[in-house]
Amino acid sequence: MADMPPVLRHPEKAHRPDQPQPKKPNWIRVKAPTSQGYKDTRDLLREHRLSTVCEEAGCPNVGECWSQGHATMMIMGEICTRGCSFCNVQTGRPDALDTFEPGRVAHAVQKLGLNHVVITSVDRDDLDDGGAEHFAQTIRAIRHRSPKSTIEVLTPDFLKSKPGALETVVEARPDVFNHNLETVPGLYPTVRPGARYFHSLRLLQKVKELDPTMFTKSGIMVGLGEDRQGVLQVMDDMRAADIDFITIGQYLQPTPKHHRVDRFVTPEEFQGYEKAAYGKGFLMVSATPLTRSSYHAGDDFARLRQARLEKLGHA
Repeated sequence: MADMPPVLRHPEKAHRPDQPQPKKPNWIRVKAPTSQGYKDTRDLLREHRLSTVCEEAGCPNVGECWSQGHATMMIMGEICTRGCSFCNVQTGRPDALDTFEPGRVAHAVQKLGLNHVVITSVDRDDLDDGGAEHFAQTIRAIRHRSPKSTIEVLTPDFLKSKPGALETVVEARPDVFNHNLETVPGLYPTVRPGARYFHSLRLLQKVKELDPTMFTKSGIMVGLGEDRQGVLQVMDDMRAADIDFITIGQYLQPTPKHHRVDRFVTPEEFQGYEKAAYGKGFLMVSATPLTRSSYHAGDDFARLRQARLEKLGHA
């Protein structure tokens, strides 16, 4: 679980020298969660033995989202086969897949009354299909229990999976297919060493080729050492891959062993990124210091769908 000591959660980072953690500016601070809604959501997730990326990745918005009954379900366990330098999810050898998990997730979605649900996972390079069939089973289970709920998946890159993994997920017809590029290509060797920038970009492009009606989404963090020009180039790459929705948020360093925060990007700079992204043709943009992939995902999906209808109406 997320309260495990860093040296045990991240054995691959134990040898690294500590990186200084700069003081957070006032625009990045959030209050500790205390509401009854937060506690109810937490208790329901515990009851169904479900993991969330909210907890495992140490998201700063957990109090706000859980108080409203929103949670991003993390399937296929809490242990990731990769060790990205920014991520707080535990690294190691994962457990076997739980065949009952899709049903438990679907039951929790129904009980929480979610209009929009986000399903993500750890990287499972140990599985032939990277967990694609497990994603598909989870989507189908939610559709069966909550046919009116819209479903967003935030998937791994399936880099080491057998052919057909992506198709398996797309054929299960999530409403939104999200896969995060995370950072600019030049920082991949240090930030996301197990991934490949152009593979991730191509994955998202292929989703649109398989199903042109499916919304695609991707996100990056800033404050890792990139510059503005690099961020604008990623926007152009995403638009060339026909990605509908971009999220941009401030990187926050989980522990001293993780990639250091290069700087805190100001709210004004985020506004500049938002304006630039809309100018490049994205249907939806979320660019704030506390933006995360699933933050306000339900409201954003409604706006995304409306933006497409307006665009089609003007075509």
